[in-house]
Amino acid sequence: MRGAIRNRQRAKQLRDFTGLRWGKITPTDVDAFVEFHDRLFVWIEAKLRGASMSIGQRLALERLCDAMAETGRTAAVLIVEHDTEPTNDVDYAACLVKECRYNQKWQEPDRSTTCRAAIDAFRAKAGIV
Repeated sequence: MRGAIRNRQRAKQLRDFTGLRWGKITPTDVDAFVEFHDRLFVWIEAKLRGASMSIGQRLALERLCDAMAETGRTAAVLIVEHDTEPTNDVDYAACLVKECRYNQKWQEPDRSTTCRAAIDAFRAKAGIV
């Protein structure tokens, strides 16, 4: 199955960015990214329910999204949340969307919107079936 974890041991490794610091600037990570036919770009960041995103990570994702949207493509950032136990895999498709960046503004969708449903709605907006 595509999208499945290919190497579970490698996926468990922590990423050490301590040598990559320039003043207050440090790398951020993106949990997931999906691109559809050079027309739709979606960045996904998952957080444990109640956790917040750092200001730097938020700025980086919104700047990426806005820059892509300025090229005429559909672009979105989905901040999703879960309360999955650490011993279980996080099902990103089922995560609920807490916030969404679209049309250069942050929006709070209906609290029952899943990550999968949000991406499918953006696919429809972009005319991708």
